[in-house]
Amino acid sequence: MFFNSIAFAIFLPIVFFLYWFVFNKTKSTQNALLIIASYYFYSCWDWRFLFLLVFSTFLDYFTGIQIEKSESERKRKFWFWLSISVNLGFLGVFKYYNFFAASFAELFTSLGFKASPILLNVILPVGISFYTFHGLSYVIDIYYKRIKAEYNFIDYSLFVSYFPLLVAGPIERATHLLPQVKVKREFDFEKAKEGVCQIIWGLVKKVVIADTCATYANAIFDHYQSMNSFSLILGAIYFAFQIYGDFSGYSDIALGTSKLFGLDLLRNFNYPYFSRDIAEFWRRWHISLSSWFRDYLYIPLGGSKGGLWMKIRNTFIIFVVSGFWHGANWTYIAWGFINAVYFLPLLLSKKNRNNMDTVELKWNFDSVKVALSILSTFIITCIAWVFFRAKTITDALLYLKRMVLNGDFNFQYLDNERYNYELILLIGVFTIVEWNCRTKTEPLSGRRNILKIALAILAIMAFGTFSDYKEFIYFQF
Repeated sequence: MFFNSIAFAIFLPIVFFLYWFVFNKTKSTQNALLIIASYYFYSCWDWRFLFLLVFSTFLDYFTGIQIEKSESERKRKFWFWLSISVNLGFLGVFKYYNFFAASFAELFTSLGFKASPILLNVILPVGISFYTFHGLSYVIDIYYKRIKAEYNFIDYSLFVSYFPLLVAGPIERATHLLPQVKVKREFDFEKAKEGVCQIIWGLVKKVVIADTCATYANAIFDHYQSMNSFSLILGAIYFAFQIYGDFSGYSDIALGTSKLFGLDLLRNFNYPYFSRDIAEFWRRWHISLSSWFRDYLYIPLGGSKGGLWMKIRNTFIIFVVSGFWHGANWTYIAWGFINAVYFLPLLLSKKNRNNMDTVELKWNFDSVKVALSILSTFIITCIAWVFFRAKTITDALLYLKRMVLNGDFNFQYLDNERYNYELILLIGVFTIVEWNCRTKTEPLSGRRNILKIALAILAIMAFGTFSDYKEFIYFQF
């Protein structure tokens, strides 16, 4: 079930009505309803994989209790590693087995050996990377005695399977969400109104921006061999706005939907394309994943406190693993590696935490430098996105080579495709709106919000009617 589908438009009001008017007596009935709704939401994709979600939930619930109850360190380690290995084992089999099998087969073939890998003919369970990381952080926090184990199975199940975040995040922490699900929620009209505004803005990002850009980005990337330099530059920009509108739009809808039920989720995006360097970009892009890897991988490895070699090693590990998390393809690993190369000079020069404030532009020379730093960060981000979008590393390199060396900057693609100029104008308007609202959670709140909401709904209906692109990119991760 997609957030931008008619099915969800029917599902959400029904669950909202039952939650506040039928199952509102106690916290337990509220949570039980949300679990049922979450399992139904997930089973609409493929009910056969529901057992993986239930099994993962029970595994981490049980091992978490055993870790807390065990008196000896040996038993605590046993239960801890049992949970880690089984969770990562499922993730490895479903998401990475075919990748490793095919990669090793290609390696052996290149060495002159015959190799016929046995590949699994299964689809990737949607959301497995997200709910696996929910459980992993919970078990790790219990093992290191940062939190207590949760003994209420219903409360813990809701933490793992809560439908707004189930299939594409944000990646929640037990320290943030569990305390909220353990108390009865009371209806808050202002929070619900804020949630509706955030849902509508998320749909604008997805339907109006991402899906429109997807049509043009796909056409350019799929036929990059025949495109000139200017068209390829446009393709990279279109994809940058596609993936931002798609994923941050999903996150906005998830956060807004959750507010309707009185629960606050972690913010996942904070206007990343206004970043002044790549370190700031990663503090603003997919925040829940970046912070997860920082807390559960980067810091345990030593972070940036060690010597030069340790700093370099940890930086590349964190970015390459982050890239590999996104998918079983060398292109994602290359994308992570490139971002590590971008980030490393800032870390080594101790400038990675320079831009912690909200960006401002004024009519002075310093603002010119800020504007140039924002532009340069966006450019190198778009270059990295080419690897993320391309089917193979070879395709990515050829795309960039043709973009740089073709030298033809006429309006080839703009003139050949309908509404190209209108799309560029649309992206420009969207960027201005986001810039003016960069201190807000979403732009539809505040003064004249009724007019803003009406215009947003009109845009969603107009663009959604003609859009063929429905799926969210991050469903595949």
